[in-house]
Amino acid sequence: MRGDVAVRLELHVAGRIEDYALIGDMQTAALVCRDGTVDWLCLPRFDSHAVFAGLLGTEEHGFWRLGPAHAADAEPPTAVRRRYRGDSLILESEWDTSRGTVRVTDFMPPRDGAPQLIRIVEGVTGRVPMRSALRMRFSYGRVVPWVHKHEGRTVAVAGPDSVWFDTECETYGKALTTYSDFTVAPGDRIAFTISWEPSHKQPPALPEPEASLEATEEFWREWVDQCTYHGPYREAVVRSLITLKALTYGPTGGIVAAPTTSLPEEIGGVRNWDYRYTWLRDAAITLSSLLRTGYREEARAWREWLLRAVAGDPENLQIMYGIAGERELGEAELDWLPGYENSGPVRVGNGAAHQLQLDVYGEVTEALHLAHMTGLARNDYASLLQLKLIRYLEDHWDEPDEGIWEVRGPRRHFVHSKVMAWVAVDRTIKLIESGDADGPLEKWRELRDDIHRDVCEKGYDKERNTFTQSYGSKELDASLLLIPQMGFLPPDDKRVIGTIEAIQRELSTSDGFILRYPTSGEDAGVDGLEGDEGAFLACSFWMADDLAMIGRVDEARKLFEKLLALRNDLGLLAEEWDPVLQRQVGNFPQAFSHVPLIDTALRLTASGAYGG
Repeated sequence: MRGDVAVRLELHVAGRIEDYALIGDMQTAALVCRDGTVDWLCLPRFDSHAVFAGLLGTEEHGFWRLGPAHAADAEPPTAVRRRYRGDSLILESEWDTSRGTVRVTDFMPPRDGAPQLIRIVEGVTGRVPMRSALRMRFSYGRVVPWVHKHEGRTVAVAGPDSVWFDTECETYGKALTTYSDFTVAPGDRIAFTISWEPSHKQPPALPEPEASLEATEEFWREWVDQCTYHGPYREAVVRSLITLKALTYGPTGGIVAAPTTSLPEEIGGVRNWDYRYTWLRDAAITLSSLLRTGYREEARAWREWLLRAVAGDPENLQIMYGIAGERELGEAELDWLPGYENSGPVRVGNGAAHQLQLDVYGEVTEALHLAHMTGLARNDYASLLQLKLIRYLEDHWDEPDEGIWEVRGPRRHFVHSKVMAWVAVDRTIKLIESGDADGPLEKWRELRDDIHRDVCEKGYDKERNTFTQSYGSKELDASLLLIPQMGFLPPDDKRVIGTIEAIQRELSTSDGFILRYPTSGEDAGVDGLEGDEGAFLACSFWMADDLAMIGRVDEARKLFEKLLALRNDLGLLAEEWDPVLQRQVGNFPQAFSHVPLIDTALRLTASGAYGG
């Protein structure tokens, strides 16, 4: 079948953030919309230029749609069912049409060689007309590649990149797009594959879709079998673990915060950032969750990545690095992309890389401490690095910084930063006390006491019985919820309870979810940005944790289950929730949302605070 459905350029409009599914190979990832369109894919790495950037622009910036053929004046039909195949990252989408039912299976095989995205169309009932529309645009949609045939294969070339398209179906070109029109009947299985290769090298090997599907399913089955959590929230925990694994760059062990850039924190706003890098904070807390659920190999790989990235220069510790440890992540704006739902600018790189965020020292030290406590093989340089970090904090803990939220306004004495500096010193003292490192124990005990005293005197509002965002401020900050979780004060301390209750009163949305901090009021502009943002999902999970810790377990469980209900149909979460528009916002899927989901599930399971 060919030509019975008119070709039209307006094939697709980007869906809501929660309309997307994640597939990946632990080196890069693609987002697949409900209508079968791949709107985002960077090749060959998470942080490479996008080949499909329609998510941040229009259909002119690259996409690949595979689904039932449709009339030229109609939007592409959306799948009526979709799911991951078991505990895997293999996506199955099904359409019921007037002519029958069809299934598309999308996946990316974990790889040593060329990255591949494989799509297998399977007829279920009837005879269903189908269409593949492939529009490759290199350099984030800016460059139209040279598309031609090479020994019977279709290849798109632009500069250093080539993408090879393989299928048994007949293909044709129209409007700078490669099309395939075909019909599937029950039992038919027709595969389509794109593979990336440097343009100066020989073509990649011909794909073997069915064998790759079997190997991919086996990979995920074996990986999930290592999970040690078998509690009542296992489905949500396992899906979050799979997502975190998918965000890990296999060759180095670096963990990206999200596979996307510039998905907005406010629809139409300017709070749009590139998250395709390894934040030490995000990676450290991800490591902690993986360790607590049985995944020690990922912990070992990340520790090795950390040691390479920091190298011999811990005094100049960055808050984030490239996935191979790169230090230069210069920020730029892509003015040819209008942005997701016209939320501009679209940014690549991240100018926050060289900020001073003292809390990072605490998160890294906490991760190294947990790795040590869970029996990860000792690494002498890791211990040496930990000691060097504390020597740096000795001289700098009392300085203002940009804090956990990477404010682009003036530096402040953020309470959370001071608390995490205390954590770094405390965990290092424990390392020395265990006999696995040498250091000035008494001196650092005094330092730990000095930091604790300073926070309690300058970061606590006695009149309101709450800690505050920064010294001298009246504003609150959801990061204060980590005070009892880090052991800075016990959960039953009246100052902890007062802080929890104050955050519930002042930073809670009408839905009961938690904002990071006020973006209006006395300290409006603390982050140096215009506009607003949604409820930060990690903060809402932290609230559930704290409520459980202070004995309000029923309330904690109800909040947790409300948060679980925000996940999309595939169990994925973005960074934030817009309580007005009732939709997910921010980069997607977000490690910083899935990690506290796991942590809260573990805490509630341990407390018995679950339904049923």
